[in-house]
Amino acid sequence: MTKKYNSSAILASLLICAFVGFFSETSLNIALTILMEVFQVKASTAQWLTTGYLLTLGIIMPFTGLLIQMFTTRKLFFISTTSLAMGTLLGALSVNFEMLMFARILQAAGMGLLLPLMFNTVLVIFPMEKRGAAMGTIGLVLSFAPALGPALSGILIQFMSWRFIFWLLLPFVLIGMFFAYKNLENVTEVKKQRIDLISAVLSTVGFGSIVYGFGQAGESWTNPIVITSIVIGLISLAFFVKRQNTEEPVLNLNVFKYPVFVMGLILVLVCMLVLMSTMIILPIYLQTGAGLSVLVTGLMLLPGSAVNGALQMVSGRIFDKYGHKVLVMPGLIIMMISLFFLTTLTPNSSIGLIVALHMILMGSMAVVWTGAQTHALNQLPPELYAHGSASLNTLLQVNGAIGTAVAISILTSGMNNYLAHSSHPKQLSEISNAIASGANNVFWSLMIVAIIGFIISLFMNRTKISPTVNE
Repeated sequence: MTKKYNSSAILASLLICAFVGFFSETSLNIALTILMEVFQVKASTAQWLTTGYLLTLGIIMPFTGLLIQMFTTRKLFFISTTSLAMGTLLGALSVNFEMLMFARILQAAGMGLLLPLMFNTVLVIFPMEKRGAAMGTIGLVLSFAPALGPALSGILIQFMSWRFIFWLLLPFVLIGMFFAYKNLENVTEVKKQRIDLISAVLSTVGFGSIVYGFGQAGESWTNPIVITSIVIGLISLAFFVKRQNTEEPVLNLNVFKYPVFVMGLILVLVCMLVLMSTMIILPIYLQTGAGLSVLVTGLMLLPGSAVNGALQMVSGRIFDKYGHKVLVMPGLIIMMISLFFLTTLTPNSSIGLIVALHMILMGSMAVVWTGAQTHALNQLPPELYAHGSASLNTLLQVNGAIGTAVAISILTSGMNNYLAHSSHPKQLSEISNAIASGANNVFWSLMIVAIIGFIISLFMNRTKISPTVNE
């Protein structure tokens, strides 16, 4: 007899705490300049508050597939949320940069465990015909919380203090933990597992080096540290992949034997690449090209994030009724059209037009992401749910680091090329034109990526899926 879960209450418990983690990922970006003054550190040092967070996620997530099988759902949830809560508290109380950096690592460690656990739990407790709506709800938090981070943080910094970024979040973590204590159940079977220490080292060095290398590559790809880190990371991952052909792998790579899962994963990565690139390019354009303040820029990007979150939920319900086909291909077409119009930006472009295009682009990403992700994970048998979600979330973090670095590089190259041919390269109007030119190049590159995604979507047909344990 199939066990019935209080799925809505369980999902709510996970989402409350996940909101804090997603918000934390971007909340300090806007405060880096102030923190440099407060703790008397350089920009390269302060940047570690963001880079270190992503690096920790990249190191921890590959192990979550194994950890989900080693620990009960409740135990792993409370380990992750305790780390998240302690990091948030220490962040609010930080008296020096080292303490704040440690707080960020604790936050990221908690989030690195919580995110794959949340996806795995949803796959177990929701029958296949209801997973779309559940994934859409996760998408709402996943997209809106990071976008809300800079805007809300800007308000807190302007009228209160950067410490209130952490004080604001702490009650949400505690409420989520209390709610989970009442409702969260153990949904997976615990098995005795052996951790391959060599694989653990290879995974840590591999994913960690790649995330770090790309994170440092925004200004110069020829930096020896960047090249060395990426090469070491790729070599380590090659040995890691080869070593996973065992009975108890750290990350079960059999998930990649399912072609539709792989295609869906690629489409999600396309969305992540577009999202991360847009999140970093548009603020630069709006602040430097249009001369807007940081706070106003953050507020202007909120409508697009709100549309993304709302459509994630709507798309989930559409998926449950009609499947992925009515979402993925139309969404990619709209994505390509909006990216095309973004390639035409100039310093004189209407701010209203930019906001509208951003809303359309974010909406298209929501539709594609929800359809592709849910359809991809539905292809896996129950015993691979944990490893499928671990693989997905690990690659999302790596892809996010790559997307940010590549976008910055294309933007910089376009700016330098424009200014090299300018007769007045130091004039503010020419600098604005240069930024617009670099941004255009980024959006052309993203449009090519979207076209590749559209071609892949043509082959992502529905296949026969094995019945799940909870149907």
